[in-house]
Amino acid sequence: MWYDGIFESLLALRDEERAPQMSAYMRNQFPFLGIPTGPRKAAYKKYLAIAKKEKIVDFDFVDQCFKRDEREFQYAGVDYLLAIQDCLGPEDLPKLKQYIQTKSWWDTVDGLDGVVGSIVQRFPECKSVLLEWSVADDIWLRRVAIDHQLGFKSKTDTALLAEIIRNNLNQKEFFINKAIGWSLRDFSKTNPDWVRAFISAHKDDLSNLSIREGSKYV
Repeated sequence: MWYDGIFESLLALRDEERAPQMSAYMRNQFPFLGIPTGPRKAAYKKYLAIAKKEKIVDFDFVDQCFKRDEREFQYAGVDYLLAIQDCLGPEDLPKLKQYIQTKSWWDTVDGLDGVVGSIVQRFPECKSVLLEWSVADDIWLRRVAIDHQLGFKSKTDTALLAEIIRNNLNQKEFFINKAIGWSLRDFSKTNPDWVRAFISAHKDDLSNLSIREGSKYV
């Protein structure tokens, strides 16, 4: 397979001294090979360049990444999806949902929200799916819904952003409240007045964390 070299390259970089430290940083939820970000991405850079150029959409590769134990393989799968995101469409959202809900933690989920955001930006009819995710029982689907417009700047759908955040007010979940703060902070760089007004209108229902993060630049 075209991606066999990726797995071989990552395994060759295993660092058994660094691995426990990296696992501890992620609260020991996942084993690690112990590869820092730079060398890890360098190991498969040429393979992702080929996939991007040839428009290879191979979910079997991502499935294999998520089946393997060490976390670096999941990072490789997410980086691959980010590289070929322009080749993905609405029909791929169920598959992306599967990855969001597999071995879920902020490190992979925050990469996948960029992939989902790319689809929604190109296919606005998918906004309804993100509204569904914004009220899901799974906090990670909610987090993706909240943050999928990061980096949209002036193309941000403020009505959608507002509705999704309102669906997640009065939450005690850290990862939800942090996501709300990030989404507001990011958009405040483009439209501080909107963010200031939104926080003012919902200050009694937003967590202190969300307000603090969202107010950083306003």
